[in-house]
Amino acid sequence: MLDTSPPPILFQDTHFVVLNKPAGLAVHPGPRATPSVEDWFAALSRRKDGPWLVHRLDTDTAGCLVVALRKTPLLAAQAVFAAGQAQKTYWAVVKGGPTAESGSIDAPLAKRTSPAGWRMVQDGSAPPAVTDWQVRGRVDGMSWLELRPRTGRTHQVRVHCALLGCPVLGDPVYGDGAGKLHLLARAIRLPLDPVLEAIAPPPPHMLDALVACGFKP
Repeated sequence: MLDTSPPPILFQDTHFVVLNKPAGLAVHPGPRATPSVEDWFAALSRRKDGPWLVHRLDTDTAGCLVVALRKTPLLAAQAVFAAGQAQKTYWAVVKGGPTAESGSIDAPLAKRTSPAGWRMVQDGSAPPAVTDWQVRGRVDGMSWLELRPRTGRTHQVRVHCALLGCPVLGDPVYGDGAGKLHLLARAIRLPLDPVLEAIAPPPPHMLDALVACGFKP
């Protein structure tokens, strides 16, 4: 069952809050009236010009989520993202693993919709999507990857892992969907004044797999 307490705060100043979003919590309210990050906005600020989500995370992805408390900081942060200056780090536990220890994948992605739903697919005519990756640890059958996306396409890290031949454990769209998604928005840095930086701890459902791959809590 999803914890309905407010997400922990990883960073806070007068302009921003970085929340540690748990896996399974949507960022926006949905049609089924399930909990979302926006449910706690009133507790973060009572001003009329905020809070605002600076970016988004998939419902099943845990970790760093930046919230602007006012409109002016929101616009400044969005400009950083638009300029490709946001530094994001993800941790993933994947099935199998790449043969090399590090590399980059350049695979443009486009959205495709079918009666079964939608997904992102590689498409040479689509906007660029580039992710740098490094193996942090391995064990039989799975690997711990650190990924740094240079672009911010929907599902980018998940699709790129699948294209490398090692889908994220628990991915219901690009993998086998067994268990929870093992993907963490580990860290974020925005070169603002002052600089915004935050690091999220691994969620409980990822710990056993990470430790098996060499992570030391």
